[in-house]
Parts: sequence; structure tokens; C-alpha cells
Amino acid sequence: MRLLPLKLVTLLGFCLALSACASSVTPPARYMLPDSQLVNTPSNPQGTLQVRAPRIAHYLDVDGIIMQLDDITLNEAREHQWAESLGRQLSRRLRSQLSRELPTIRVVREDGGQPQALTLRLDIDQFQGRHDGMAVASGQWQLRSADDELLALESFSAQTALDSDGYPALVRALSASWDKVALQIAEQVRQGNYFTARP
Repeated sequence: MRLLPLKLVTLLGFCLALSACASSVTPPARYMLPDSQLVNTPSNPQGTLQVRAPRIAHYLDVDGIIMQLDDITLNEAREHQWAESLGRQLSRRLRSQLSRELPTIRVVREDGGQPQALTLRLDIDQFQGRHDGMAVASGQWQLRSADDELLALESFSAQTALDSDGYPALVRALSASWDKVALQIAEQVRQGNYFTARP
């Protein structure tokens, strides 16, 4: 009978020690791409551009922010994670930037309810920090007609130097690189006259 209380005390002490260790673990820091200002939808748009949710390389579709340590080694941060799925953040920011750069076009999320809309599709191959202090974004985009005819197919690539060390600076630099991608796409859409040249 005397051993039972001793075992209980030992077990309780062990559980308390475990809970103390668990509570001392620092939760990961979570990051969002910086907010971009909303742009008013044009009242009489020349056309509609619907943006499909981007397809992201498998290694990027994770919680942790990716850092490229050398030419072949990638590391997913455990203590620095995205607060929301990367695809959702990239899609939302891209729509906002395209709305700003293409003020006569209605830019919307693809929902199947825009029968005459052109569709922008993206494949993202890189969206990560790099060992040389750059934040890189690259991949490919394509523009398709309402009949699914391929109108344009282009690669994109952008990079931004980090202005300081640390993950907050990396997230801001990645956001700047993504904005450069949006500018590239908007410029090529303008040059192609895909909306003015088609009924």
C-alpha cells in the first residue's frame, strides 16, 4: 500500500515535467504578404480577366517559408510559417495588383460565372529566399480565351534583394518580387491588346 502513493507522486511529477517542457516550446511566427490597397472595379470595363488559383510547386505548398541554402538544398522553416496558404495569398495579391495596373479591365477570381472572360493561369516554380540574399519568384503564365484558346504563354522571373536579415525582411522582399511579376504580366497583356482586339 505504501508503494502506491510513491508511484502516484512519481507519475504526477513526470507529467508535470512533461507539461512544463511542452509549454516552453515557442510557437512558430506566422507571416502574411503585406496588404495591398483595394482598387475599385471599373463601371464600364473593356472586358473581364479571371485569375485561376495558381498551381504551386509541391515543395512550396507547405506551411514553412522556404529558404534555398545553395544550388541544390532547400529548407522549410519550422519556426517561420505562412499564416494562410501561399496559393491564396499569391492569388489575392495578384488580382489586386492587376486591377491597379489594368484599370479598364475587371479582374476577378475564377468562379465559372464569367462566360466571356479571359482566364489567366499560373504555374509557380520558385517563391523562396536564396542564399545570396535575394527573394526569387519564377514560373509560367498563360492567357486563355473564353473558348479555351491559348492566347499567350510566357515565363516570368523576378528577384528582390533583402534590405536586412530575418524572415520579416524575406517576406517583404518576396512580396516585392511577386509585385514585379504582376507588372510583367500586366504589361504583356496591355501590349497584346487581348481585350480591345476581340469582341
